[in-house]
Amino acid sequence: MSPPIPISSTYASTFSYSAYVFPSVYARTNFTRINLHLPILCQFESKTEKPLTRRCAPFLESSLLSGNGVVASEEWKTVPDIWRSSAEKYGDKIALVDPYHDPPSTMTYKQLEDAILDFAEGLRVIGVRPYEKLALFADNSCRWLVADQGMMACGAINVVRGSRSSTEELLQIYNHSESVALAVDNPEMFNRIAKLFCSKNSMKFIILLWGEKSGLVSEGEKEVPVYTFMEVIHLGQESRRVLFDSLDNRKHYLYEAIKSDDIATLVYTSGTTGNPKGVMLTHQNLLHQIKNLGDIVPAEVGDRFLSMLPSWHAYERASEYFIFSCGVEQVYTTVRKLKDDLRRYQPHYLISVPLVYETLYSGIQKQISTSSLVRKLVALTFLRASLRYMECRRIYEGKCLTKDQKTPSYLLSTLDWLWARIIATILLPVHLLAKKLVYSKIHSAIGISKAGISGGGSLSSHVDRFFEAIGVTVQNGYGLTETSPVVAARRLSCNIIGSVGHPIKHTEFKIVDSETDEVLPPGSKGILKVRGPQLMKGYYKNPSATNQVLDRDGWLNTGDIGWIVPHHSTGRSRNSNGVIVVDGRAKDTIVLSTGENVEPGEIEEAAMRSSLIHQIVVIGQDKRRLGAVIVPNNEEVLKAARESSIIDPNSSDVSQENVTSLIYKELWTWTSESPFQIGPVLVVNDPFTIDNGLMTPTMKIRRDKVVAKYRDQIENLYK
Repeated sequence: MSPPIPISSTYASTFSYSAYVFPSVYARTNFTRINLHLPILCQFESKTEKPLTRRCAPFLESSLLSGNGVVASEEWKTVPDIWRSSAEKYGDKIALVDPYHDPPSTMTYKQLEDAILDFAEGLRVIGVRPYEKLALFADNSCRWLVADQGMMACGAINVVRGSRSSTEELLQIYNHSESVALAVDNPEMFNRIAKLFCSKNSMKFIILLWGEKSGLVSEGEKEVPVYTFMEVIHLGQESRRVLFDSLDNRKHYLYEAIKSDDIATLVYTSGTTGNPKGVMLTHQNLLHQIKNLGDIVPAEVGDRFLSMLPSWHAYERASEYFIFSCGVEQVYTTVRKLKDDLRRYQPHYLISVPLVYETLYSGIQKQISTSSLVRKLVALTFLRASLRYMECRRIYEGKCLTKDQKTPSYLLSTLDWLWARIIATILLPVHLLAKKLVYSKIHSAIGISKAGISGGGSLSSHVDRFFEAIGVTVQNGYGLTETSPVVAARRLSCNIIGSVGHPIKHTEFKIVDSETDEVLPPGSKGILKVRGPQLMKGYYKNPSATNQVLDRDGWLNTGDIGWIVPHHSTGRSRNSNGVIVVDGRAKDTIVLSTGENVEPGEIEEAAMRSSLIHQIVVIGQDKRRLGAVIVPNNEEVLKAARESSIIDPNSSDVSQENVTSLIYKELWTWTSESPFQIGPVLVVNDPFTIDNGLMTPTMKIRRDKVVAKYRDQIENLYK
């Protein structure tokens, strides 16, 4: 480990703060206190003769440990250990760009390592002890990353959530996790949660990642120290300087290495139903992802990634840890800035959720539909040709999906291969011309020159096929918070459309019957179970819930329905052997009063192909037939109403009755092939969003919340 950098270095100015030196003794530090009504005020440093225990990441701070009687490590044992390797390999290369926070930040790998070490030390200075839980309630930013890794590096356990969660949810997480202190995004967020939050909690301190303490609203009777991000950084810098100045200064501590099986973080499941549960992820769990995601995403030094998902979510989090171990450049963006930043930064990779790819798809389709008649016809003709070409290509390459356990005959397979090859050869010139005239413009608008990685939800098949047709590689993956999260993903060499790919290294899958738990053969649909080193330690303070999903043999019940493609040596699926297909959540299954089971996801995916439908939730539990709650795309509805002469060309008002009629026609058009048809429809104007609680932070619709909100209207549908 290199010695601490001077406070006046460019690293300090990276955050656009003037450099200044804190006194070397904590007691003389001039921090601010905020008046809050708190039942208990925890005091910090107390004079004691007993040495304080100092837990360290064994590779990140190996020089400190080895010099004080503790066996250090020459390999990664904890997540923070990756930063020493990255700093040594990629030192002055740009690690991250955060353009939209104040101040904007750009950091090299060496600066990032130093910031993490300083923040970890600053936490020790202000009273954080090993194994304590620290709540980190903030959104995606460079300071979130530093705070997250600083907390881990000092031997604490962070408890993470985003700023858009409700105050009640944050309060529940803070209390359940037994957190002792709080780091928040900014003063505005803290002011929003302060009244309810602080009246029912005790806190050692509050840290503001962004903004100034002058923005805090003070109330109550008791006092809690408040620190800005940079104050913690500077306290850590000075403490590290003192620590390395003299060997005697280091003798005041008992040194201990953080272990691989120690809990690194508590991640409370966002969940589409029920209350959040605290998933205990260890350093070993997360290191498995860091070491093995390279098989899925062959990131190279200098590759640019665009980041927009919540950092606290397991999918984004594990992905960030992994890519930073590869020497890439990460640019932080937002939902609003995504379109512009795709064009501006031309990322090699985009790691995101299906909704983002669906939004890009809809934007491209809208651009085509609003073009001149000639351009529209040309683009649609090219797209149809490319879709057919890629379909034939999948057939002759043996990359199709099948549940059939019987291997097709060699003769039929050869004829099938020959026919697909002939059609593909005929269509290839048209596809190449389309790439040059149409698709190249799309590529320049969205970048993603190497691959888009989709996870955190189900990727619609029509979106999947569309991006394949225009030459944008999309790799779909699968996982859960409980699995750190990735357990399967599509490789570039075996990117089977419609699947989530093969299991990643050291990971096992099996399909079992939902009632008997009997293992089912490939091709049979059942409950997915998974086993591997990335499985959580359990749910925090909830052994009964842990035992419900994790059995004695280490198999986790994912709660998802799926199947495994059978092994074939010939035919359309000969190169798809063993890939996993996920069909939806078992708990989402709708059981009609007739006793029939319906998977709503398939119907919703088909309906979402309509430009008139913005969002849909299929309903019908214990009813005679299916129904749906639908949020219309008002702009497209108005356009369709005018084209159908339902309203005058100059009118901008479509009655609810006409909206419902248009929606019915669209449902029939797009879901007519389904064995189950949607009956009554409830059209609502308010979209399902994160802010109104009808979507999770990873933009999945909360079915139970939607049904609960419109319960009375839904009941009226069936009268």
